Amino acid sequence: MIANQMDQHQGHPIVLVDGVCHFCQGLTKWIIKRDLEGKFHFASLQSDVAKKLLEKGNLSTDSMDTFVLIEDGKYYTRSTAALRLAKGLKFPYPLLYVLIIVPRFIRNAIYNMVARNRYRWFGKDEVCMLPTPDIKDRFL
Repeated sequence: MIANQMDQHQGHPIVLVDGVCHFCQGLTKWIIKRDLEGKFHFASLQSDVAKKLLEKGNLSTDSMDTFVLIEDGKYYTRSTAALRLAKGLKFPYPLLYVLIIVPRFIRNAIYNMVARNRYRWFGKDEVCMLPTPDIKDRFL
């Protein structure tokens, strides 16, 4: 079943986010609004399919405080994942990719501060967001 789900989304960059985090849910909706071609597909870090993908990429399956972009078989996390995702959207968002020149330890320090406080600042749900029927095919 899980292998079948992953096969359906082959060829698409996959974004793994914390499915109960309001900030992450909002980010997912923001990406979908700007990705009219349906390039990016999504999975909740809490899902079984995400766990399999994380294992495949040798990443922790216990940590819900990271943002993962899987693109062309490569795994990107935290600020690098966010900047690579911006690069894949329509203008003007690819311009944000210039921030890749900022050293990763600085970018990730900012990322980590937001990740640590996201529930307190934005809230969280008890269960993951359910996609609407018109975007359901973009979720693993």
